[in-house]
Amino acid sequence: MNRERRKTVSIADLKEGQQINDLFLVSKKNLAETKSGNPYLALTLMDRTGEIEARAWDNAARLDALTEVGRIVAVEGQVKAFRDQLQLNITGLQGVNEKAVDLAHFMPASRRDPGEMRAELAFLISSVSDPGLRQLLAGIFRGQLLEEFCQAPAAKMMHHACLGGLLEHTLSVAGLALIISEHYPRLDRDLLLAGSLLHDLGKVREFSYASVPFDYTDQGRLIGHLVLGAEMARREAEKVPELTPERLDRLLHLILSHHGRYEFGSPCLPMTSEAILLHHLDDIDAKMELIDRLSEQVEGEGYRWSDYQRSLERFLFLKGRNSAPRQQTEPETEQEAREPEKKNPDKPARQPTLF
Repeated sequence: MNRERRKTVSIADLKEGQQINDLFLVSKKNLAETKSGNPYLALTLMDRTGEIEARAWDNAARLDALTEVGRIVAVEGQVKAFRDQLQLNITGLQGVNEKAVDLAHFMPASRRDPGEMRAELAFLISSVSDPGLRQLLAGIFRGQLLEEFCQAPAAKMMHHACLGGLLEHTLSVAGLALIISEHYPRLDRDLLLAGSLLHDLGKVREFSYASVPFDYTDQGRLIGHLVLGAEMARREAEKVPELTPERLDRLLHLILSHHGRYEFGSPCLPMTSEAILLHHLDDIDAKMELIDRLSEQVEGEGYRWSDYQRSLERFLFLKGRNSAPRQQTEPETEQEAREPEKKNPDKPARQPTLF
């Protein structure tokens, strides 16, 4: 197989029976055994359009040694149907020189234009009338940190989990904040906007996103993006004498409290109008993006029931988009969907978070 070539086939376009010889990124792998004790290699392959399960039944140990999670491989095989899902039967696999391929083909990325989002961020910063907050934002969103912020995902997998996802989510929350601030004029518009732009700043340190699958950094797991973001904002604020300590405290409160509850990682609860609002806007945008993504996976022109969504603790009634109809199946019962997860009937239910 050719080591250096362009990607030509997208996972979203694969058809049953198709022979392929193309490049994919390995997001999961496992060397397992069949019931008869024969080894086989189970892979999950991905590109920016989706994922597909893949199996290598022959020479599994040798092929396993040729790749690892996060690497791009050249794959030969045939697309087959297995339990109503497409699966790739691998006949050949080889590592490739990643410097010779465009990684944008293999990592999920925001559908918004990067240049357009950067321009929107700059406009929002310039619209802040408070000199101290405006200088703080301008000092943070520049240079290498700006580049990292524009590339980072907003989450590992639940919402905006793509390159540029953090910027897309941030702009969405900021846009909602501006609309709400017009409806409630007593809100501190500048403070709310600054908090919206900075609330997830620490995610540039929380996640490692140089390769897929995205994962947490050691610092991210040990400290978390709320505290990391507050620390980053406080350090930059030392260079902005126009920003008073009282004003800075109110801004840091927005960052530290935006998850809304102690059990969701907030070291403090939202205790100002702006903080309460930011928490809910952040949660709304995360959930709406998740629902929108799930809707795109629904086949047919009418409404269909989704699988049980554990993160939301419910089924969703979603409208299909631009795809052929399929036979409707009854959703599993909620009790069956939750297994093998165990619920404590004496513990009150709590609304989940996607942060």
